[in-house]
Amino acid sequence: MAQQNSTLTTNLTRPGQSNSTGDSRALFLKLFSGEMFKGFQNNTIARDLIMKRTLKNGKSLQFIYTGRTKSEFHTPGNSILGNSDGAPPVAEKTITVDDLLISSAFVYNLDEVLSHYDLRSEISRKIGYALAEKYDRLAFRAVARGARQASPITKTGFVEPGGTQIRVGATTNDSDAFNSGNLVSAFYDAAAALDEKGVSSDGRVAVLNPRQYYELIQAVGSNGLVNRDAQGTALQSGNGIIEIAGIKVYKSMNIPFLGKYGTAYGGTTGVTSPTNVGSFVGETMEDASGATTGINNDYGTAAEVGSKSCGLIFQKEAAGMVEAIGPQVQVTSGDVSVVYQGDVMLGRLACGADYLNPAASVELYVGASAPSAF
Repeated sequence: MAQQNSTLTTNLTRPGQSNSTGDSRALFLKLFSGEMFKGFQNNTIARDLIMKRTLKNGKSLQFIYTGRTKSEFHTPGNSILGNSDGAPPVAEKTITVDDLLISSAFVYNLDEVLSHYDLRSEISRKIGYALAEKYDRLAFRAVARGARQASPITKTGFVEPGGTQIRVGATTNDSDAFNSGNLVSAFYDAAAALDEKGVSSDGRVAVLNPRQYYELIQAVGSNGLVNRDAQGTALQSGNGIIEIAGIKVYKSMNIPFLGKYGTAYGGTTGVTSPTNVGSFVGETMEDASGATTGINNDYGTAAEVGSKSCGLIFQKEAAGMVEAIGPQVQVTSGDVSVVYQGDVMLGRLACGADYLNPAASVELYVGASAPSAF
């Protein structure tokens, strides 16, 4: 019996071995995982930084903006029927849902059979990336637009504060945007401006270009930027900046930055461009005004957004995002798959963004003059 067991072990076929030797799992498939929802959630940051509302049975959502009121002394014997000036004044802001935003791919059955990795999961993840990128870009353009606006409350004697634009540095060079000392000063100016305009300190954030973010990390402990919680391991991991002046700092490649998205090379003094950056790095901003097909809100043309914006500081009430259809995946099947011998994978999202409270928005810029309102 012992001899028989030995023979069986010797003759065992191991399909995972290469030439019947070595690792018994060497030839097994290495499956890549990833889903559209994970791709979307991991790559969008704006969704948690601004006001988000779900829209049902309608094309737009109304946000009410209430101005401040005053106090007054009561005269004995007088009826109390509200302030004599009719305060507080009220205005509205309506955000409309843009047309359906989609990202799709056709997966041919034979390609899927021949592929050595999980083709659908990989494509689904990239679809999620595409939707998240557009989501953040629209949201941040709405915040930038708000920073250039006056308040919707203009009642005589009750004019509310509007948006804020702060110059980074004192020269006309774009390189001022990357100077840690200039950035830290701008943060404190922004915090003071938000305080002076009565904006809550809860939920204040900043979104910067990655190079600005890492420049600040290198300056921890100098330039007045001291963060004892961010030394050692945290500093070396690239997460050294927690907050400045009570403002939590994020980095993104989707903010308006010197006429591009997230970064700008070529002619930017003091910044060395890496090689082989591809077509998605330093991508030029597209037109996204209300006249653009599919756009029902106004995110401005590329010219209106301009080439001098270099960072955003804002509080949660600065902008709102209305979602009629959250991020979803749809896949064809049945007869359609038979006819085309493959499936269409579709990611979709129906949303729209706009500014809400301009006073809660701060735009950083370089150059002699602030970008114009649009």
